[in-house]
Amino acid sequence: MIDFEEAAQRLAEAIKYHEADYIEARLEEKQGAYISYRGRELESIGRTNSIGGNVRALVRGGWGFVSFNNLDELQERVKLAIKQAKLASNKKSNLAPVEPVVDKAGNISTIDPTTIPLTRKKTLLDEYNGIIWSVPKIQTSVISYGDSHKKTLFLSSEGSHIEQERADVTLRLATVTADGNDVQQIGMSLGSRGDFDSVTGIHQDIEKMARNAVDLLSASQVNGGEYTVILDPVLAGVFTHETFGHLSESDLIYENERLRHIMTLGRSFGSPELNIVDTATIPGLRGSYQYDDEGVTAARTDLIREGRLVGRLHSRETAARMQERPTGNARAVSYRYPPIVRMTNTYIEPGEATFGDLISDIEDGIYAKNWYGGTTSMEMFTFSSGEAYRIRNGKIAEQIRPVTLTGNVFQTLGNIDGIGNDLEMNQGGGCGKGGQVPLPVSNGSPHIRIRNCLIGGR
Repeated sequence: MIDFEEAAQRLAEAIKYHEADYIEARLEEKQGAYISYRGRELESIGRTNSIGGNVRALVRGGWGFVSFNNLDELQERVKLAIKQAKLASNKKSNLAPVEPVVDKAGNISTIDPTTIPLTRKKTLLDEYNGIIWSVPKIQTSVISYGDSHKKTLFLSSEGSHIEQERADVTLRLATVTADGNDVQQIGMSLGSRGDFDSVTGIHQDIEKMARNAVDLLSASQVNGGEYTVILDPVLAGVFTHETFGHLSESDLIYENERLRHIMTLGRSFGSPELNIVDTATIPGLRGSYQYDDEGVTAARTDLIREGRLVGRLHSRETAARMQERPTGNARAVSYRYPPIVRMTNTYIEPGEATFGDLISDIEDGIYAKNWYGGTTSMEMFTFSSGEAYRIRNGKIAEQIRPVTLTGNVFQTLGNIDGIGNDLEMNQGGGCGKGGQVPLPVSNGSPHIRIRNCLIGGR
């Protein structure tokens, strides 16, 4: 265990005398647990502990970054970071000004999941695995559980001194069924800001998931073409995060001339009913915090307001380059990495329509739920749902094979012609970017209706 008061004094002394325009130090102590199953067998189980930190220096527009695993020779680590920064000096990087912060921010969760006995966690997952394998025609399954509790210390040459704590819990389950050469899969992801109870008591949901995977073996496949499609909150939230959220991260924007032209503030991307937000200020969500990894206070950022692009996500560096305000979105997955621009909790705000309103006038459409995977390339996307159903004459009809949705994100945003009043936040999974994965985030949406959506099929 780290004595953070002593560590703060040593770090402050180490960065006190330097030849950098700006310098910061970060110290991290983390405990965690992991359990995974593959098929019927327990694959791995254990606990983890890590202690480490980093120093980041800015000299004449060039960055230097050095990580360490103990507090010995801190002065040498600082000197090495400054030496790297001088070698990278190019006068291109600068930092938007922020007020220094001195604060001790606690974890939003009142429970540290790492204090719960590992045997209790394994017993629960044994029950879940048993439920999956009680369903006929299961070919294989995967269960992956992880939790952590992390305490961090951030110091800067500008005078910031911030201590923060956070906890995290994730659970991912997937079942694969087979009938000859026909293979189908369904999965589910859960998570929380440290509340272990969020992954308990889901026995019936897991049985339903496994049986749905079996039902897919007898489901028909839709003909490919354009349909009116309803996305459930999970799939709509993932769509928002993957296709539009990443395009709102400003380090991607200023590095790409074509994207700068596309992501012009004020440009219309949808109906006046469409509003998309990113914010780390909502208590209890996995992407929430009080200060980002540059010591900037968390904020709410409207990305699309009434159908028009009004904001984007920034670190201090990207904010300076684009002459905009920092948004508190500089994040690092651990002390081993420098912070980069990342999303937090990204979602489509609810509208006024009920689910019945959205489907009532659809004669022949598709209801796509959950998600299986996908790829994005700039504004083009391809996503696979986890489940799908036909909509016939305004009602949910038979189950079909999961569908693939393809298109241009901006055209698709413009084709959203109905937004539900039933916002839900998806807390499962984690975000990856620049080799930093999994970063805790959440995404969400109400049900949304998209016209002229291209669906792959027969």
